[in-house]
Amino acid sequence: MNKYEILYIIQNDVDDEVKNKTIEKYSNLIESLNGTVESIDKWGTKKYAYKINFKSEGYYVLMNFTASDTVPQELSRQLGNDENVVREMIIRK
Repeated sequence: MNKYEILYIIQNDVDDEVKNKTIEKYSNLIESLNGTVESIDKWGTKKYAYKINFKSEGYYVLMNFTASDTVPQELSRQLGNDENVVREMIIRK
């Protein structure tokens, strides 16, 4: 089991319920793949350094988790298919 950190950006124009469901969805995904979520830090709305898809701000979420080495690949695949997620970055600690 390895330690990972993921930072992802949710579109800012969706309502708070969708943001919370998105965060819950990915923490449940990690747990369903036999990983453990250590912390979820909701940074909130931040401005981008440059426009992404003609938008200038997004909702940032930082999550630390422990999982096997196949989980980040599946997590990245599912985040890439989610229309509410703008960007994601997974780092092994």
